[in-house]
Amino acid sequence: QVQVVESGGGSVQAGGSLRLSCTASGYGYSRYCMGWFRQAPGKEREGVASIDNYDNPTYGDSVKGRFTVSKDSAKNTLYLQMDNLKPEDTATYYCATRTWYDLRCRARTAEFDVFGQGTQVTVSS
Repeated sequence: QVQVVESGGGSVQAGGSLRLSCTASGYGYSRYCMGWFRQAPGKEREGVASIDNYDNPTYGDSVKGRFTVSKDSAKNTLYLQMDNLKPEDTATYYCATRTWYDLRCRARTAEFDVFGQGTQVTVSS
């Protein structure tokens, strides 16, 4: 059974930084593609970033230039470095992977089927 577990959320003032981590376990295709998503109360889940097995990242428009996704394949761990945080970044952040192979790796909800329990990020103004 494939599982992902996030950590590293918390509360920070606007302009601050946080680093999220996600560890994957179980058989799957996490080494090919993993992603970060977020969901704020009353809003749909939004793709934040993804990274493929060649370390090619993609980012949502709202976080480009502020967030950096990376991974340590040896540790099966995904990271999200979040800098210059804004109040609108407040959300529950989810790590994701999938149980099938696909050459594409994009932060789109429909392209992932394993999500973690989420970690809360709160940014105050």
